[in-house]
Amino acid sequence: MPPFIARLSSTTLALLAFLLAAALMVSVALGAARVIEARTEKVVSTKLAEAGITWITVTTDGLQVRLTGTAPNEAARFRAVNKVGELVDASRIRDGLDVTPASAIEAPRFSVEMLRTEDEVQLSGLIPETPDEGGMSEADLAAAAAALAQGTELPDMLETADYPAPAGWNEALAFGVKALERLRLSKVSVTAERVEVKAITDSAEEKRKAEADLRAMVPANVQLVMEISAPRPVITPFSLRFVVDSEGARFDSCSADTDRARTQILRAATAVGVTGTTVCQVGLGTPTPRWADAVSLGIRAVTELGSGSITFSDADVTLLAGSDVPQDVFDKVVGELETGLPDVFSLTSTLEKKETAAQGPAEFTAVFTEKGRVELRGRLTDEMQRNAVDAFARSAFAGAEILTATRVDPGLPDGWAIRVLAGLKALSQVDSGRLLVRADLVEVNGVTGSTETRGRITRILSEALGQGQTFRVNVRYDEALDPLAALPTPEQCAADVNAVIARTKITFTPASAEIAATARPVLDELAKILVNCPAMQMEIAGHTDSQGSEAGNKALSQARAEAVLLALQGRRVDVSGMTAVGFGEAQPIADNATEEGREANRRIEFVLKTATDAAAAAQEGVAGSAAPAAPAAPGGTEAAAAPDFSPDFSPDFSNDFSNDTSPSVAPTEKTLAPKRRPDGLKAQDTP
Repeated sequence: MPPFIARLSSTTLALLAFLLAAALMVSVALGAARVIEARTEKVVSTKLAEAGITWITVTTDGLQVRLTGTAPNEAARFRAVNKVGELVDASRIRDGLDVTPASAIEAPRFSVEMLRTEDEVQLSGLIPETPDEGGMSEADLAAAAAALAQGTELPDMLETADYPAPAGWNEALAFGVKALERLRLSKVSVTAERVEVKAITDSAEEKRKAEADLRAMVPANVQLVMEISAPRPVITPFSLRFVVDSEGARFDSCSADTDRARTQILRAATAVGVTGTTVCQVGLGTPTPRWADAVSLGIRAVTELGSGSITFSDADVTLLAGSDVPQDVFDKVVGELETGLPDVFSLTSTLEKKETAAQGPAEFTAVFTEKGRVELRGRLTDEMQRNAVDAFARSAFAGAEILTATRVDPGLPDGWAIRVLAGLKALSQVDSGRLLVRADLVEVNGVTGSTETRGRITRILSEALGQGQTFRVNVRYDEALDPLAALPTPEQCAADVNAVIARTKITFTPASAEIAATARPVLDELAKILVNCPAMQMEIAGHTDSQGSEAGNKALSQARAEAVLLALQGRRVDVSGMTAVGFGEAQPIADNATEEGREANRRIEFVLKTATDAAAAAQEGVAGSAAPAAPAAPGGTEAAAAPDFSPDFSPDFSNDFSNDTSPSVAPTEKTLAPKRRPDGLKAQDTP
């Protein structure tokens, strides 16, 4: 025994032994408690994980089991506590769980679908129960629709919700009703920020006017998407007239039954020297699917003659050779044409004699002046015919001053009245001009503000005069008389914008989205074009080279595209239909291994989007929103019990663009000045 222990008293030794035993017992107890706590925590956590409850944190303190975390709802919290109660006594559970607070009920997305047909108007959708001041209530909207339904029962499937109208709703709904009033066959989809119009018009001219009217009426804070089509008209007679004279080769009238036939006809015309823009209307009524083959043969025949005209009126073909064409050439061309024409066509050919060019004694003339005065002179068969011609002129030239100074000549040839009335009807199609009627010729000269007038006159004379009769149409198109000529189409605007971009790039400071100072003239030139354009669905696409990370390049290209959009907006361009999209390095147009290629790949592009693309993008955005679904998708192209108004054919445009997946939408307010450059940065010319 150590000496110091031997010196201790027995009482002290007993006390030390007791304390040592107590410490040993406490240590054993604490160790056992920790083992029990760890085992309990593991068993409870495993049980909860097996039940898919991963949002609870389990801790133990002696015999107590503490639960902390946030339950998605009260039912989930109660279920979790019960699950733990299956393993430990309920008195040992300490519930420290929170419950996710219920989110505020979001306002629904208000939208209206308005469908107008020949004899009824249908309404469906969700609108505010109490509109703001000046807004339309359900009763107001139903009354406006009933006024268009012409007394028929109105299918009203509108629902209301007691929520305030969102910003822009009243203006958008009022504009949607105006659009419905303007278009007889239409479907109008309205949301607070967007109005989509799909409609069918009777003619291409009416289509252009409707588009111009809607663009003029649309409120500044409403995005307008239009898909207006003009169905193929029934052309009767189905006619075409090709002329070669001292002025060159041209069409007085051009019709085709399909796009392919139109392309074939225009290629044949171009091959023989026709230049400029040719209006060739696609319509219904062709006498044979081989119409384009026959027309191509006729074009080559007239070109080979060197002077003359060929007129197709349904299946009747009239070939008139000029007086300077040699007889042997005429015979050769006519023989080849008769052999080559499809069986359905009937050819009448005439070689004009030199003396027929002289003016004969029997003549009727009509002059239609720019001031709205019509002067009728010349010969008519009798007094009854003179009265009939005067009455016809007053009807055809409604509102014009009519001066009749004709004389009676009973010796006029048969069919004279038909020739005079057909000529007057043709003359009424121009803005001003002159008519000459003779026994061997009907000639119309004039000026028009429509590119379709010459074709209409040709059909009128061809149908009225019959096969083999000679007529001339010398009608000049004057853009100053066309009220719609000054309105550029979206396609024309896109072409002008891309021409500027191809000539001069939009450049940025290196590795930033700040537009370089030298790029401001380019933006000014783009703005000058775009301020005169209608609101368009256009994508501003940003692209970079492959230097740097893929994510960084995509973000940089997105920022640059948005910078261009803001710069255009600051120059008072209507950007309501424009979106900015950054593609990064994903769409190179040159080799990134060379400096020249990288320079070409760093670019901004403007891409015109179709109404279908824009609607698909809007629909995708609505589908991805957390807001409750409205009764009708505001950007959709389909509606229950509503016919589809998508066009089968559009004679003016042919669009083929990729889908719009735009992640960025243009701001709703204009920025009149560019943002201030950060301190320390200087504009450079290097993109």
